[in-house]
Amino acid sequence: MNGEELIEFQTSVIHGTGGYARVPIAADATIIEYVGRKIGKVESNLLCEQENAWIFCIDDEFDLDGNVDWNPARFLNHSCSPNAEAQDIDGRIWIVALREIKTGEEITFNYNYDLEDYKEHPCQCGATNCVGYMVAEEFFSSVRPPV
Repeated sequence: MNGEELIEFQTSVIHGTGGYARVPIAADATIIEYVGRKIGKVESNLLCEQENAWIFCIDDEFDLDGNVDWNPARFLNHSCSPNAEAQDIDGRIWIVALREIKTGEEITFNYNYDLEDYKEHPCQCGATNCVGYMVAEEFFSSVRPPV
């Protein structure tokens, strides 16, 4: 099955538009490819300064600008408790299920932002372990509000 057969895009309770499982998706299944324009770091930095949030780091030389019409994966939302993750498979970025995803469940992954300007990226995922910001799990303890 391809991404269009697995995912339906509709209004999300997390943010804007989100991707929802049309059918049960098995753990470790490749769900959808994150596609876009391959760009150099200079252009990537300029786009980030213009608040383009759809940039994926590919390697030390290139990034991927996913803010293109042909990339429906750009609508997948962040979660502090995601059911999928982005993986580099043979030089391509795929969204892969971390666990079984039920029909109708929103497909999410951790955007893995670093701590630079993290306060500009508040999280609204609603997960019980939500830390309030879209950061990589390794930074959760740094940004988690005191209890």
